[in-house]
Amino acid sequence: MRIAQICPPWFSVPPTGYGGIEWVVALLADGLAERGHDVTLFASGGSTTKATLVSEFETPPGGAMLGQMWFEAVQAVSAYKHKDSFDVVHDHCGIIGPSIGANIDGPPIVHTLHGPFTEQAKRYYRLTSPPLHLVAISEAQRAFCPDLNYAGTVHNGIDLAQYPMRVDKEDYLFFLGRINREKGPEIAVEIAARAGMKLKMAVKMSEPFEQEYWREVIEPRLTGNEEILGEVSVEEKAALLAGARATLFPIQWPEPFGLVMTESMACGTPVLAFPNGAAPEVIVDGVTGYLPETIDEMVACIERLDRIDPAACRAHVEKNFGAATMVAGYEQIFERLRAR
Repeated sequence: MRIAQICPPWFSVPPTGYGGIEWVVALLADGLAERGHDVTLFASGGSTTKATLVSEFETPPGGAMLGQMWFEAVQAVSAYKHKDSFDVVHDHCGIIGPSIGANIDGPPIVHTLHGPFTEQAKRYYRLTSPPLHLVAISEAQRAFCPDLNYAGTVHNGIDLAQYPMRVDKEDYLFFLGRINREKGPEIAVEIAARAGMKLKMAVKMSEPFEQEYWREVIEPRLTGNEEILGEVSVEEKAALLAGARATLFPIQWPEPFGLVMTESMACGTPVLAFPNGAAPEVIVDGVTGYLPETIDEMVACIERLDRIDPAACRAHVEKNFGAATMVAGYEQIFERLRAR
């Protein structure tokens, strides 16, 4: 098949630091190319791929430019000009690209729902689906708006080779993510403090609202037993995940998927998460982590971490969330749509 993969323009593919969508796109483009498909990746310069790379931007705009929609508009328009060269167009962008795809004739347009279902998002996708063929990244996400034109549900996958498992753990907890209310970084600080454990935090706070949240909400709660690392490389992230006794994932919103959970478990490190969104779909409670309802319960779970087998965590990810499983899921969707 001739397949187009359209990535948001903000970061290179794969990303050097933060960038969950970019990792998914990188693995998809490479995996589909390895399976013999003719793949074209529309992504910013600096990207490395086994597909044919087409870049409208020589360098990625970066996280500070998120929300500046003209970048995404340029990316989308330049990609859709080539739509007739493909059997399937797979769009990972926000609303501009899918809006174009929903209103033009041509090959099937597949759009992965990487974000949450707000009321505005529900209204938008009810207008554009069909003709868009939507892919949910979890059943929990899909349940928030079941009356759309879904082509299927495909969990995000990770490159297991980048996440070596480690059985012996160090005496710290780990938090990885953006700085905002939804991710609950202040709750991670509280949990570590109450458990009397060191907390390492690899955080993204490049945008103004993230910096403001850090200053106003996080900094006043710091105890001095935290190590603030900022954004880290893939290798550093894997080492931090592998060395932690547990990864804290105290989400305050219906997380559509949460790559942090699978990355942590791949390293043999259990995840402590509130049972919101896809967390119960990703974590096996009592086997690969715990799903407590409250902060008190999450603190108590730390005393039971030695009951979690690192090998079971790794095996769960290998079976359900590897890159090959994700690529196969999308390949089946593309083939079915092309056959129609």
